[in-house]
This record gives sequence, structure tokens and C-alpha cells, in this order.
Amino acid sequence: MGDIDDELPSETIRRIIRDDYLRDTEVTILLCGTETRFRKHIDWELKSSMIDGRVNKKSGILIVDLPSTSSTSWHCSLPNEKAVIYPDYAGSWMSLSQKSDYLSRYPDMPERVIDNLLVSQVSMSVVPWSRIENQPDNLRWLVDATATAGRSNQYDLSLPMRRKNYNPKLEYGTV
Repeated sequence: MGDIDDELPSETIRRIIRDDYLRDTEVTILLCGTETRFRKHIDWELKSSMIDGRVNKKSGILIVDLPSTSSTSWHCSLPNEKAVIYPDYAGSWMSLSQKSDYLSRYPDMPERVIDNLLVSQVSMSVVPWSRIENQPDNLRWLVDATATAGRSNQYDLSLPMRRKNYNPKLEYGTV
């Protein structure tokens, strides 16, 4: 906060973030907690990571659901991910195709992420913390695969950048 003037146009903010703060990155790792979806700075970094900048190219995005979200779901889109990260999973795999399904499965996820999980030309994984905690080989594999996938991702950039944080407690008067 305070590093970039919030009053600048969205495109200027995005360019500054991509070319000055996220320069030379191949992967953006989003640690998703219960308040992540409400934060404008998270949205700014996500969108900035999804765009080829004047100086720096877009990044792959890996989402790690933190334990606080109590999420029991994951989203596999990287080649060979099921075999590498979830070899012990014996259940059936299902595909989601509706935004409402993703919103109910990932209630703490930023809308920009949800929109891109729906895009078939985007390989973006959501992994629970338990699959990387004390498992550096899993994290290393996910980062490498995400970097490779990010080069060819065709992100949905239609959502405008969030200009304000959102606090649902204030909306209902229960601070």
C-alpha cells in the first residue's frame, strides 16, 4: 500500500506492477485465504501477471488454497498433474463447466481466477496447502509446470481491475 498511487488509471497501475514489481517472473503464486477475493491489490497483481507487458511477458498462475479456506477441492489443468500431485486419489474426477459451480466450490477465490478456470485455453491449477506442505518436490513440479503452461495461456482479461477493497461485514453493518 502506498507504493502506487491508487488514483492512476487502471492500465497505468497494471503496467507499473507488471514492468516494475513483477519483472522477470514466470509464475505468480496466489496464496488464497478467506479474505483474498476482497483485495484490490491481489486483483491488480493477478491481472498484471496475465498480460504481456511492454517489457515483461505474462506469467503462469498457481493458486494454493490455504488451510483457513477449509477447501476440500482442487483443480487440475496441468499436463500429468493428477499422476504427480494426486497419485493416492482413488475417487472419480469431475469437470465443472458453470461459473456457479466454481463459485460454490471455491467461495474464497477471486472472481478473476474463477473466470479463468472456465477458459479451456488456460492451464491454471488450484492445489490445497496439504499437497505442498513439507513436499518440496510437489511445489517444484507445480511451479515448473505452471511456468511452461503460462507461456501459452490465453487469459480472460475482460474483468476490469478492482478499484476498491470489498468488506462484506460493512455491507451488512456487522463490523
